[in-house]
Amino acid sequence: MRSSTSLEEKLDADVKSGEARDDPDAEFGGSEERKRLERKLLWELDVRMSVLVVIYILNYVDRNNAGAARLRGLQTDLHLQGQEFATLLSILYVGYILMQIPSNMFLNFIGKPSLQLPICMMVWGTMSILTGITKNFVGALLTRFFLGFVEAAFFPGALFLISKWYKRSELGLRVAILYCGNIISNAFGSLLASGILDGMQGKLGQAAWRWLFFIEGSLTIFVAFCAIFILPDFPATTRARWLSEEERRLAMRRMEEDAGVGDEAETESGGHATGLWMAVKDWKVWWLAFAMTSQVVALSFNAYFPTLSATMGFGPTVTLLLCAPPFIFTAILAFFVSRHSDKTGERFYHITVSFFVGIIGFIIAISTMNTAARYISLFLMAQSYAGFVVLYAWVSNSIPRPPSKRAVAVALVNAFSQLGNVAGSYVWPTNWGPTYRNSYAICIATSGCAIIMCYVFKLHLQYLNRKLDEEEASRGVKEKGFRYLV
Repeated sequence: MRSSTSLEEKLDADVKSGEARDDPDAEFGGSEERKRLERKLLWELDVRMSVLVVIYILNYVDRNNAGAARLRGLQTDLHLQGQEFATLLSILYVGYILMQIPSNMFLNFIGKPSLQLPICMMVWGTMSILTGITKNFVGALLTRFFLGFVEAAFFPGALFLISKWYKRSELGLRVAILYCGNIISNAFGSLLASGILDGMQGKLGQAAWRWLFFIEGSLTIFVAFCAIFILPDFPATTRARWLSEEERRLAMRRMEEDAGVGDEAETESGGHATGLWMAVKDWKVWWLAFAMTSQVVALSFNAYFPTLSATMGFGPTVTLLLCAPPFIFTAILAFFVSRHSDKTGERFYHITVSFFVGIIGFIIAISTMNTAARYISLFLMAQSYAGFVVLYAWVSNSIPRPPSKRAVAVALVNAFSQLGNVAGSYVWPTNWGPTYRNSYAICIATSGCAIIMCYVFKLHLQYLNRKLDEEEASRGVKEKGFRYLV
């Protein structure tokens, strides 16, 4: 009897093994059941990842609230002279640049973004609050430096987290939704700042601009605490009730199929120094870093948006309210541009057409001081972010594996591009206003440079795709494997 039962079990195992070979989705119950499970997995992921948008809004609100505070006395109360305000803006990016690569390497090592990202968020919320109690330039300089130091963990970490769960065909839309947090923060931040600056002047003996830092920093700490219980970890390190073992295996299978190599569990096996070296010696990483740096200079108007809006001649409250519509429009546009880019599998034109429209906005701003025309130019400038979002997705698409290399590459490109923010902080000196013609001319030049670099990068990826075609043809492979998106 035992022998008979053992034989039946062996035959049953052989049948299942044969089915698995015939149907790669057999372990998930077949292709139809896998599709159902995949839809459920993506829905659960999207819900949890949505907290990243809220975090990114607060990330940029805490970073850029100095521009709004400047309108209501920060510069006067801290006795800032000459280029000291520009230095306050630029010093943030020194710490921001220094910490991005180490932070992502550490994130790949521990595999716990649900802890690392919220803890860093709590610290930067505290630094924002401390900015509100500073009395002089040196105190503000120190808080701004350390604010950038801890904020560095978030964006490259969030990009890496997303790239560990979503396929290339899904990545552009998710990066767009994440980056919309940045774009919306310009609108939401201006509206929030308008309310605080208008209603909190003199409360408890404090200036309204100080309340701006107190309130926004406190809100950041509260959201960070909530995020600990919402954010997922990586597929290889997640141990949570929301994800079944079957869903976890499917998440890893999806990414292995997308990259063509089964190395998604590398988070647990190391390879971090190797990933660093692989990223540093890959010229694609540096080319993308320089292209993004050039465009970041062109986007430097973002930090001075309230100042540029003020050139239309309205009071502080109206000026801040007028900052919101261009970025609301941009957030909506970025969503549709990225979604279309994902559907078509095309990156270059979705990026460069947006940059070119931005250049038209700079030209209009140079050409006239007419109020209506200048406001339209702000819309055209702001929509450049739609192309910039797609460029971020292109970075992750172009460095697909191994994960340790992707972690470093994403951080390196983003960190290096922040040099554009350091330089951009000095592109808008007060003595160039109110026309800021020289500033806009610099933006035109750097945006044009980014377009040219993207074109060269596209040609290189097309060359690599042709080589992959030739290799597969020589081996007689019928079905196409991995290809770079261009």
